[in-house]
Amino acid sequence: MNGHVFEPAGAASSVQSSELLGFRPGTRVLIVNCDDLGMYPAINAAVVDSIEKGIATSCSLMVPCPSAPDAMRLLGQRPDIPFGIHLTLVCEMPHYRWGPLTRKEKVPSLLDDAGELFVPSPAGRSELLARARLDEVELEFRAQINAVADAGLTPTHLDFHCLADGGRDDILDLTVALAAEYGLAVRVWLEPGRRKMRQRGLPVTDNEFLDSFSLDIDGKAGRYTQLLADLPPGLSEWAVHPSLGSEESRAIDSSWRVRQSDYEYLISPQARELLQRERIVVIDYSTIQQAWSQISAPR
Repeated sequence: MNGHVFEPAGAASSVQSSELLGFRPGTRVLIVNCDDLGMYPAINAAVVDSIEKGIATSCSLMVPCPSAPDAMRLLGQRPDIPFGIHLTLVCEMPHYRWGPLTRKEKVPSLLDDAGELFVPSPAGRSELLARARLDEVELEFRAQINAVADAGLTPTHLDFHCLADGGRDDILDLTVALAAEYGLAVRVWLEPGRRKMRQRGLPVTDNEFLDSFSLDIDGKAGRYTQLLADLPPGLSEWAVHPSLGSEESRAIDSSWRVRQSDYEYLISPQARELLQRERIVVIDYSTIQQAWSQISAPR
């Protein structure tokens, strides 16, 4: 892959992103990214395990969450763990709250009638996206990015918590602009956004994006095994959500079973053996970041 020249903007729409990154045609390339780092301690512990002992390759930090300081401490102690910023405008836990980093009076359009971040139900997402002013979204996104920089940490990418591709075209465009400013990549997986990025020569996932919350808990290990065996050529990404099945998880998080089942598969010997047997190349977002930085940096 050394010496690969990235395609100019507009020239790569028919070329797979894996090839843009220097891989041979037909290579199966996979990012396994652990979302929600920083939400609570059991997630932090499981994410670190899933990367250091399992098949996960990177993670995404929720900066406004209560356990983000602990997560940043863990990342500071492990500079070899690639991580992104899981840009957060919602809070789904009624008894375990977090708010914006920006003072609430500066971002009123991001808050519900009770003055809290919206719950990411279909109705909550719709109301947030109808209300949110782009300048206030930018204030909050910058606050989250700058908090990571202030902690002395260097992320690889930006992605979104519970809002696919930011939920709105202008929010995605803003995020891509922020990524160019800070030298980062962006997770883009819906087809309109992917098409737009490809026209600029920016690598994005070639294949269907997997969110682990879309899988049934029963039989999940078998389903993951089948997905790896059937992984198509090109760049794929899995967004997984590991956590320990601890009392803490069960007390505050109704989705703890989803998270525990992800964790158990990610650290299983069978998963690692299957990746090797299938000759799947696993990468993290630093590879994507390199390409984005070369192509989208401000001129």
